[in-house]
Amino acid sequence: MTDTVTTINPTTEQALETYTLLSLEKAQAEVDKCHEAFESWRKTSLTKRAEHLNKLASVIESNKQDIAQLMTDEMGKLYQQGLQEVELCAAICRYTAEQGPKVLADEKRDMQGGHAIVTYQPIGVILGIQPWNFPLYQVIRYACANIMAGNTTVLKHAGNVFGMAEKIEQLFAQADFPDYCFKNLLIDGKTASELIEHKAIRGVTFTGSDGTGKKVAERAGKYVKKTVLELGSNDAYVVLDDADLETAISACTQGRLINNGQTCVSAKRFVVVDALYSDFKAMIKKQFENTKMGDPNEKDSDLGPMAREDLRDKLHQQVKESIEAGAEAVVGGEIPERQGFYYPATLLENIKPGMPAYDDELFGPVASLIKAKDNDDAMRIANDSRYGLGGGIFSKNEKQAIELAKHHFDTGMVNINGYGLAQPNLPFGGVKDSGYGREHGGFGLREFVNIKTVMVNE
Repeated sequence: MTDTVTTINPTTEQALETYTLLSLEKAQAEVDKCHEAFESWRKTSLTKRAEHLNKLASVIESNKQDIAQLMTDEMGKLYQQGLQEVELCAAICRYTAEQGPKVLADEKRDMQGGHAIVTYQPIGVILGIQPWNFPLYQVIRYACANIMAGNTTVLKHAGNVFGMAEKIEQLFAQADFPDYCFKNLLIDGKTASELIEHKAIRGVTFTGSDGTGKKVAERAGKYVKKTVLELGSNDAYVVLDDADLETAISACTQGRLINNGQTCVSAKRFVVVDALYSDFKAMIKKQFENTKMGDPNEKDSDLGPMAREDLRDKLHQQVKESIEAGAEAVVGGEIPERQGFYYPATLLENIKPGMPAYDDELFGPVASLIKAKDNDDAMRIANDSRYGLGGGIFSKNEKQAIELAKHHFDTGMVNINGYGLAQPNLPFGGVKDSGYGREHGGFGLREFVNIKTVMVNE
């Protein structure tokens, strides 16, 4: 096991901080303390828990510049997008505080010979294994819902954003949460995997690649522990024959390049009907060519660096393998000669099954442009993926688009005539290899609770 981890600024390639990793034994001892905190926290009223979350929202907002700058320094996020992430997290805290007492309230139900109470009780310590791409949001998303439910949480964050991991623990402390209600553990993936079997860990929520997610689920399943998995995707954005091209181009550009292309619900495959293909290609090519790659601290930068050198190199390898198999780069596709882990806005066409650009998730600013014969063929191609997190449909016939979204698009979320990230009041999650379980919209509040039936006979 590596004893230390050093974070690297992806824009300057300079070292930021070096962190000492916890041993398994020390991590287990921290989990024990979280379980002790749980025994007290579970007795706290829903109203009191909500008060803490509302205070956390205010603390997050009061630290927004520092948090956004830390994102930019550690993983290259555009500073302005970092501020937006902070605002989203504050909104999640407040929504959870508002909805928690309603969603988790006891329910009285009739039963033969008496009445019953359905009650939602916390179960213990929840382990969150989280990625670097939205380093505050990914943590707030699972932690707030579970803490509101009366659980306590431990965090294994990605090693390249350990500064954010420590910052989040400080935010919870500033909001006067009890010690060990939320605990950051500076551990590696192997230690996190071994922690799953700890008797005090009652559930695991994981966000990341489908390959690692399957291993997490397998290990948790061995110990009969519930998991929520939010995994990768290869989201298709389908341009039907009656689509407004200006709308489609704007949304697809934003959806592919937001967060430097490193988003699970990015618009990754542009599936365009033959009748509109040439015009769409010309317009999206121009948009990608006009994308300004630059310092993520600067307001006029459209695209910052990728988070790590190895991630940039993996993406470029996927692009090269796709081109070797017959794909063509309409724009981009070459690593620029400059400091920082940059990769240009890249558009590939002539995409076929068997290519990484068709089958796999390209986690960076690379889009796959795929021609469909007609609307039916476009929907077939959209669903021709092992993933099913998000997606999009562009059509002037809103009724038709809703029908396709509801009954034919095999994903957890669908955008119609636009692109949007997570919202506090809407469920977030996918199907197939994109995982299972839902967060946001009140749904995450009940993922890790004991839905207990109390039967009162009269």
